[in-house]
Amino acid sequence: MVKEIERAGIPVVHICTVVPISLTVGANRIVPAIAIPHPLGNPSLGKDEEKTLRRSLLDKALKALSTEVSGQTVFEN
Repeated sequence: MVKEIERAGIPVVHICTVVPISLTVGANRIVPAIAIPHPLGNPSLGKDEEKTLRRSLLDKALKALSTEVSGQTVFEN
């Protein structure tokens, strides 16, 4: 589905916990998530730390969304 949306001209960021699967399905902008049971957070963190972690992931995804790519790119940092 990611490839089809991109083909329509809409950039997509795939936030995932297993990067090789995203690479296999052909996602162009890939942002690694935290862990399989909690991809966008960490329940062992306090409220403020959790908010900072989630914001960091969102910022990374927005940066990936606004970055021109010519192929599959994993945004690690």
